[in-house]
Amino acid sequence: MEEINIKDFLEYLKKYILIILAVIAIFLIAVVLYDKNIKVPMYSSSTTIVLTQTNQAQETTITQNDLQINSKLVSTYSEIVKSKLVLQQVINDLNLDYTYKELYKNVFVENVQNTEILKVSIQDKDANNSAMIANKIAKVFSKEVSKIYELNNVSIIDKAQVPKDVSNNTLKRDMILAIFAGIFGSIAVIFVIYYFDDTIKLSENLEEEIDMPVVAKVFKSDISSKNGPNVELLLDKYPKSVVSESIKTLRTNLQFSEVDEELKTLLITSSIPNEGKSFISANLAISFVQAGKKVLIIDCDMRKGRQHKIFKTSNIKGLSDLLIDDISNYASYIKKTHINNLYLMTRGTIPPNPSELLNSKKNKLLIEKLKNKFHYIIFDGVPCNGLPDSIIMATLVDKVLIVSRDGSTPKSVLETTKKSLEKVNADIAGVILNDINKKGYLYSKYYSYYEEKEK
Repeated sequence: MEEINIKDFLEYLKKYILIILAVIAIFLIAVVLYDKNIKVPMYSSSTTIVLTQTNQAQETTITQNDLQINSKLVSTYSEIVKSKLVLQQVINDLNLDYTYKELYKNVFVENVQNTEILKVSIQDKDANNSAMIANKIAKVFSKEVSKIYELNNVSIIDKAQVPKDVSNNTLKRDMILAIFAGIFGSIAVIFVIYYFDDTIKLSENLEEEIDMPVVAKVFKSDISSKNGPNVELLLDKYPKSVVSESIKTLRTNLQFSEVDEELKTLLITSSIPNEGKSFISANLAISFVQAGKKVLIIDCDMRKGRQHKIFKTSNIKGLSDLLIDDISNYASYIKKTHINNLYLMTRGTIPPNPSELLNSKKNKLLIEKLKNKFHYIIFDGVPCNGLPDSIIMATLVDKVLIVSRDGSTPKSVLETTKKSLEKVNADIAGVILNDINKKGYLYSKYYSYYEEKEK
């Protein structure tokens, strides 16, 4: 059984707080509507009966043996009260609109503890009826017991009175129960979802779970929602936003890795589509430029690459077109972007054989030529699962970064990606956890400060 980290679960639970509140509200509304509109008001009235020996033919002194006999008969008397013999006679005498079974359900008999007293209670829609039926049952019961045991040992202590208040008005209790049911019911469902949720989630032991370093945590930004859906180059327009600071941290971590080995070519890939690899590729490239480097982005996703859309440039004459041309003409395929020292080679025309082009000698020779022209080359690859393109590219670059979306990428799929890359001896720098919900996790006040400044 997988060990559950309570702290991680509580953080996970925060994301569903609105749902929990909504469930509680639904439960409360349902209870109120039921109690006010559906639940039938009932009135309860009760009478008490004592079981004593009052047969005048015998001595009036009650012995201990008499009390013991009567105590043993209490359970028997309780059944007689609810018997068809008694209740059917009550129905007939009072001309009640009840069947025996219906009346039986509304009769409640209990023994007052350590006594020979029976308490007979009746519930009815009508307050007067409840008292009338209770008193009638007591009379019929006394008469029938006298016939059965030939003893006059039943006396009525308290006659039933007409109740003034509804007996089943349990709205407050039901509302409290609804609140607890809503809380614990929704938490139980969320716990089941959490337990079987195989997706990557930010946690203290995430690196142990995926057996790879997390080289960057990129928080979700609200800048795009405020400034339009097409703002993706955040490091260019909002260099001090929370996302930009996350990308700068990634750049710093990568630069530290250059101490023992050269790092000039990077492949940014993912396990499945829509994890944000193109967004990370573009902004990481800008961060290197801001550090004074000359950078080239190559969109090697020849199927669905979108770097030309991110930078709002033409896709004519891209990588696929170059690889079927003379690669010595590579300069005419490299486009300048609006950012100084940042260059782009788009994906080009969609070819019928992308993996063959990437695995060609031309592509390997092209990479070697370009490495001498730029400080860094960032390759925006395809998702690894199901396509060989990024697996091929992983053998041609210095390091590979895997982008995973928080709460979206299944761990099992990420594990498959990792194994696929390891089979070709790719140098995996680590995982970038993207699109983290900052409201669900604590993050630096430093990030918050700069995000506010950029508004």
